[in-house]
Amino acid sequence: MFKLLGNCGQIINSRNLTSCLTAKFSRSTAFILSRRKHTDTPPPLQFQHIHSAANSKTFQNQRRASFSKTIAAMATGGGKDRKPPHTNRLIEEKSPYLLQHAHNPVDWFPWGQEAFDKAKAEDKPIFLSVGYSTCHWCHVMEHESFESADIGKILSDNFVCIKVDREERPDVDKVYMTFVQATTGGGGWPMSVWLTPDLHPFIGGTYFPPKDSAYRPGFKTVLLRIAKQWQSHREDLVSNGERILAALKKGTSISASPGETPPPGPDVAARCLQQLAHAYEEEYGGFSQAPKFPTPVNLSFLFSHRALHRSSAEGAQALHMALHTLRMMALGGIHDHVAQGFHRYSTDDSWHVPHFEKMLYDQAQLSVAYITAYQVSGDEFFAEVARDILSYVSRDLSDQSGGFYSAEDADSFPTAGAPKKKEGAFCVWTEQQIRELLPQPVTGATGGATQADIFIHHYGVKEQGNVRPEQDPHGELAGQNVLIVRYSLEVTAAHFDLSVPLLKEVLSGCRQRLAEVRRERPAAHLDSKMIAAWNGLMVSGFARVGAVLGEKVFIERAEKAAHFLRDHLFDAASGKMLRSCYRGEEMGVEQISEPISGFLDDYAFVIGGLLDLYEASLDAGWLEWAEALQDRQDQLFWDDQGSGYFSSETTDRSVLLRLKEDQDGAEPSANSVSALSLLRLSHYTGRGEWAERSRHILVAFSDRLIKIPIALPEMVRALTAQYHSLKQVVIAGQPHSQDTQQLISCVNSHFVPNKVLLLADGNTESFLYQRLPVLTSMTPQGGKATAFVCKNFTCSLPVTSPEELRKLLLE
Repeated sequence: MFKLLGNCGQIINSRNLTSCLTAKFSRSTAFILSRRKHTDTPPPLQFQHIHSAANSKTFQNQRRASFSKTIAAMATGGGKDRKPPHTNRLIEEKSPYLLQHAHNPVDWFPWGQEAFDKAKAEDKPIFLSVGYSTCHWCHVMEHESFESADIGKILSDNFVCIKVDREERPDVDKVYMTFVQATTGGGGWPMSVWLTPDLHPFIGGTYFPPKDSAYRPGFKTVLLRIAKQWQSHREDLVSNGERILAALKKGTSISASPGETPPPGPDVAARCLQQLAHAYEEEYGGFSQAPKFPTPVNLSFLFSHRALHRSSAEGAQALHMALHTLRMMALGGIHDHVAQGFHRYSTDDSWHVPHFEKMLYDQAQLSVAYITAYQVSGDEFFAEVARDILSYVSRDLSDQSGGFYSAEDADSFPTAGAPKKKEGAFCVWTEQQIRELLPQPVTGATGGATQADIFIHHYGVKEQGNVRPEQDPHGELAGQNVLIVRYSLEVTAAHFDLSVPLLKEVLSGCRQRLAEVRRERPAAHLDSKMIAAWNGLMVSGFARVGAVLGEKVFIERAEKAAHFLRDHLFDAASGKMLRSCYRGEEMGVEQISEPISGFLDDYAFVIGGLLDLYEASLDAGWLEWAEALQDRQDQLFWDDQGSGYFSSETTDRSVLLRLKEDQDGAEPSANSVSALSLLRLSHYTGRGEWAERSRHILVAFSDRLIKIPIALPEMVRALTAQYHSLKQVVIAGQPHSQDTQQLISCVNSHFVPNKVLLLADGNTESFLYQRLPVLTSMTPQGGKATAFVCKNFTCSLPVTSPEELRKLLLE
């Protein structure tokens, strides 16, 4: 197993199923692509993907390529209105990604029976194109190829063309991405796969340039060769596809053997720490060289590991790696210092020049990481960053219904009426712009320094721009500055002979002024799709930050999002989650005619969010819904033979493989999240079978946990929780009384990863008392709110002071 970088910056898990499989595919692909008219040029490489150059200068040079023509469907905030010359059936869809392609001169179909029937009736292969609306290279391939009338005709005449939003249909994406990875060694988006009418893949790749080069066929050439081979060598293609599919079914199996036990938690955790330490980059933090990703799952593991090893050297090492990474990220350009939130990843080692896309799932997980950093360090810096993230999400990614939007694009028009978009245009500044916007002298500053002088110094702004040419091969950021904190507040204050509080006030005013100006710029495309799974992650973010800081506004926002999920992405009649819904033209919430059923991550992430929301709000209604969702998840996704959860249901016959995600990447795997949630739920409900089910997940993934725990750091957290057992922290008292709140605040102020928090308010008819009758014996002592800390069916002596409770929590 190894990691590869996908075209639009996603970490991909690649599994070499068998060398035979790859070799067979390579020979068949080479046969299709090696017929050239001119023998004086070398034969083309087979499918040379962008991802294969991800760690090379070639990829860095290509990454910022921009297209020269406005994409009409994405022209938000710039470009000239014009009637599109083509419209296809994707215009009837709700997905922002599909709508971006609604005016291509391609006869696109959405994934569904109509397309499958057409392929069989006309005996045509299927061309499947998968991407998402904020994917830079998806935009590039659309402009270069899908907007071409010539290529569009070839596609429509020879293939049934299907367009899939991978965020809507992760099940479809996962099946064919697994095929591409297994047969080519990697993957990414846009993904391009050719299928038989029975949906069996036989050729796959990612991005294709439109024209031939000396060593690589262009997309037009590829299409014509595949169409020809379909006519002359169909049986070979079909049989090859069937063999590959059979190998994939065998090679992707993850299961537990009877009688197995989970691997030893301490050993696996120690190995995970060792692997992270080996990957750790000392100077700027993070766990790779450029391009560098936030990987919140790594940080969560490190904080949990430190909590279990507070006095050891390895605990100190884990804490240092996590805190240093988070601090350097917050100071870097990956952090939007003007409009808040975090971009997708950094193109350099120092977190300076980002890929400017912003994803909801990053904001959700990073808000939790930063508030955890505050809990363990007490440094207000980290709390402010957590607030910063939630402010961005509340302002820019929030729907009036309570839901959260998916993402903001990296590309936008530099000015209204500009002919083309550029990456980062919405976010960057020239020195002259800053001087014009911030001309006021600062009273008391050395040499009559202006706001601009101070801002430019602190954020590393240069007259010629602060982006190195090798980071900007196409000149999109020439003369521009990506803000990055170059000096501490104390150093900048001393440089200008200012107090730190005054400097903070000056910089805050400067950022506010720049934010006002930015709001007047053409905005980047907003993907207003609302995904259940990512909303679940964001519920956790608001709930956790609100609980730690004691700021009810954040907890209330989490509750509003949970109500949104129940109102719009939950079918009460069937008890099932839905995958997504959409912002309508009138700002209402809309759904497609046949809503997409929820996938495993929609259940797992929402359940995790509801558990966090209960601990923040202590409203047991959220626990009750979490229990019902967990029952439904078990019915729909559990593998009775091999243990663990499949990512999709059995009901959709168009999905050829039921897979189990085996990597914690940009998002944690749903099995990892479920392993911990099941353990938590067992302590909330007294249902021991859920603790056993959590154990079965760990057994199913034991080979992965033992050999490559760095691939599953979130599951390692669940494994250590199983090993050490959870603490049940029960607060007996009235919810709103001061003494109860003091005890709850004590619990929330400390990071105790392996615990559940419960409120015993004396209401014996409530959900919690019905599930845990033992709560009736836990009552306030001496008229004061009282805490009980229990573990393995044994409880501590009751305590009534926060100081005594703190000792019990940290034992």
